[in-house]
Amino acid sequence: MVEGKKDLLKQNYNTSLAIFELRPMINLAIPWSPEPELFPGLLPVRWYGLLFMSGFVFGYYILQKIFVRHGKDPRLLDDLALYVGVGTILGARLGHCLFYEPAYYLSHPLEIIKIWQGGLASHGAAICIPITVWLFSRKNPQIGFLWLLDRVVVVVALAGALIRLGNLFNSEIVGEPTDLPWGFVFERLGENFPRHPSQLYESLFYFLCFLVLRWMERKHPSAQQPGALLGAFLVLVFGFRFFIEFLKADQVNFESQMMLNMGQWLSIPAIVLGLLLWSGRLPWKSKAA
Repeated sequence: MVEGKKDLLKQNYNTSLAIFELRPMINLAIPWSPEPELFPGLLPVRWYGLLFMSGFVFGYYILQKIFVRHGKDPRLLDDLALYVGVGTILGARLGHCLFYEPAYYLSHPLEIIKIWQGGLASHGAAICIPITVWLFSRKNPQIGFLWLLDRVVVVVALAGALIRLGNLFNSEIVGEPTDLPWGFVFERLGENFPRHPSQLYESLFYFLCFLVLRWMERKHPSAQQPGALLGAFLVLVFGFRFFIEFLKADQVNFESQMMLNMGQWLSIPAIVLGLLLWSGRLPWKSKAA
């Protein structure tokens, strides 16, 4: 009886060992090879473009509700959307050209306008959007610059989440190799090993930032302090961006020689500015509304 139990325990132990040894051989990675176009061969509509534009559409709708709640004229949103749209595209394109491939684009300046070939950088948009919002507020002085920028960044966080999903459909801005079970195999890149789906990490976090900022704008007393929402946005988004870069593959070759990559260096001043705004320690002020 005892011998039979020992044999059974030994058999179970050996089975457990076998399962443990085979587990690393089981491929739990997610194969990822979607077509970048919604209707390949029929309409040249890409997932990235659709998600990019969706950010503006949803952002317009949300800002319209915010404007009405605060007694602002929602008709101003048509002009604001134009200003922010130009700032986003122009800034993101120039940011990519000047931050990541300056030598090439400065020697081939006409290539800068070929935005359809790809190449946008969020840090460039983060610089240009405040400039265009400032220009808009100069034209419409009844709306304070910081008050408006505080509300714009709420929808920018949502747009960032959608854009990162577009990057995922394009199989670009990929992560480092991983053996985690949720790793993505980017087959369109000709790879057969899993990587961190860093685009998905960012998309989910930016959507969470949108929910937090939306709640703060509606409910939290700190939203009454000009620049507080902008500061929270900069700290949350670019703080996460700084750390997620450790899981992302280098976008350009020169980054392999850097202690921190370009995205991390550009995130540091944004985080510092965000902390100053969030704490209310900046010397300049803007009217609240």
